[in-house]
Amino acid sequence: MNSATVRNLLVRGMLAGLAAGVLALIAAYLLGEPSVDKAISFEDAHSHEHEMEVVSRSLQSTAGLATGVLVYGVAFGGVAALAFCFALGRVGRFGPRATALLLSGCALLAVYVVPFLKYPANPPSVGEPDTIGKRTTLYFLMMVLSVLLAVAATLLGKWLAPGLGNWWATVVAVAAFAVVIGLAYEFLPAVNEVPQDFPATLLWRFRLSALAIQAVLWGGFALAFGELAERLLNPRPATAAGRAVPAAR
Repeated sequence: MNSATVRNLLVRGMLAGLAAGVLALIAAYLLGEPSVDKAISFEDAHSHEHEMEVVSRSLQSTAGLATGVLVYGVAFGGVAALAFCFALGRVGRFGPRATALLLSGCALLAVYVVPFLKYPANPPSVGEPDTIGKRTTLYFLMMVLSVLLAVAATLLGKWLAPGLGNWWATVVAVAAFAVVIGLAYEFLPAVNEVPQDFPATLLWRFRLSALAIQAVLWGGFALAFGELAERLLNPRPATAAGRAVPAAR
């Protein structure tokens, strides 16, 4: 793949990330913000200290949310496009659309779902301020470990494929990934700082909305970028009508 094609795919990836970010922004506003508001209300009702807001809540939930989600969408779209350039043709005989969908699904699993199952997202008022550094470090450690193990599992599957066949090589690679991740879940320290009187339903809805937002982001990117990459790499031939010679007068 030449540099011009990579550059074009990078631009398309950023555009697809922006489009996916718009979808994720809508999902975050409709699904996530109501839970955040309720969690903040719980925190205000149970806190004896009232700090002055540097940025108003209305600004945080509109312009702040939009800026964060859209910038993240563009950035992750560019990174995912570069990963697509490396993966295309190396993970099987898949076309651009299928490769984009496969890559996005695996990335969603490795980058977000696996770390989330060990250290799930928490709304405001959940978590001690003194442990935020530790919790952040553990989360990113789990995310890096998950990504590295996913890459290792892919390489293992390709190495085993000539001897076991694609099906059983994939089964063994996925099983190895699951076993090592299970060991990481067991040995990494757990974090449980949910207040005893915090509503369980609110916590569940917040975490479910966080998963839904990520699914919308990655799914939207896969569909948009897959279509853009398909049109770039496999342009449709001119139709018969387009090639028709004008009739003689």
